Amino acid sequence: MQNFSLSFDNNQAERDLRMMKLKQKISGGFRSEDGSRQFCRIRGYLATLRKQRLNVFDALFNLFAGNSQSPLSQPE
Repeated sequence: MQNFSLSFDNNQAERDLRMMKLKQKISGGFRSEDGSRQFCRIRGYLATLRKQRLNVFDALFNLFAGNSQSPLSQPE
């Protein structure tokens, strides 16, 4: 009630799934189960980076340059 930096609702899980539902609606679904797994893995990685307030562009640049880092191992 006193910390206004927190979100007003507890709806983050639904927001994380919204893009998948939108993709299913637009394209009619995924072509394969493997493709849907890859989509979820990428979206989960990006969501974790954002939640930990890491720079998504820098993380993706480093990932494709061969210097991948796990967002879970970052010190707080």
